[in-house]
Amino acid sequence: MKLFALGLFLALGSYLGYTIVEDPGSQLFGKTVTNGPSDAREIALTFDDGPNPPYTDRILDVLHQEHVQATFFVVGRAAVAYPKTLRRIASEGHSIGNHTWDHSHLLVQTPETVSEELKRTDDAIFRITGVRTWLMRPPFGARDFAVLDEAKTLGYTVVMWSVPLPNDWDQPGDATIARRVLDNVHDGAIIVLHDGNRGIVCDRRTAPHVCDRGQDVAATREIIERLKAEGYRFVTVPQLLADSVDVTRTLAHSTR
Repeated sequence: MKLFALGLFLALGSYLGYTIVEDPGSQLFGKTVTNGPSDAREIALTFDDGPNPPYTDRILDVLHQEHVQATFFVVGRAAVAYPKTLRRIASEGHSIGNHTWDHSHLLVQTPETVSEELKRTDDAIFRITGVRTWLMRPPFGARDFAVLDEAKTLGYTVVMWSVPLPNDWDQPGDATIARRVLDNVHDGAIIVLHDGNRGIVCDRRTAPHVCDRGQDVAATREIIERLKAEGYRFVTVPQLLADSVDVTRTLAHSTR
């Protein structure tokens, strides 16, 4: 019984730890963005961990064909390795966010290292595209007071998500990825898919499955087609935030 109670205590502690530290909806450590207006038929489609050609480029092809704008949270080391793909993201009107230099877990880093991770990535993005991003997403969604303080000091808006992650990195099949997303979509939702794997720069020595995001390419098309049929429109995170402000102002005015 004692072992059972200890096990139950540890399991509960682990769950509460996740809820506090990595639950995307938690606002314990400070304000983050988790969704847009709850009464607008719009979606922000976001991609993490790239760029990662050829899969990022194939996703860009789908977005171009579907006339959809998305937001890419890029890893600095991958951005430097694949500048052509990053420039394409910017030139085709998509938004870019900072996903740190090497996708390290920020909770085990000093504030100085967190700052350096973000600054180094920001400099790389600017050098390649001429764009300064003010969007940031912490790897694994992990943040605490120190991480959010550093992000705020550097002028970042921290963007999480509202649709549960579909675990696309496990490659469960494009239909499964799409279903896991579509089953949880709502007005103003922020969706996360992955066009890369923690910013790993892939070459002949890298196991193929580590870099393969073909299932995300197919899932992206299915998600877009289904949600368009349901009346949703796709916007970038900056547009979603702008629409949220407009809705708030409208509601405030209507109650006067």
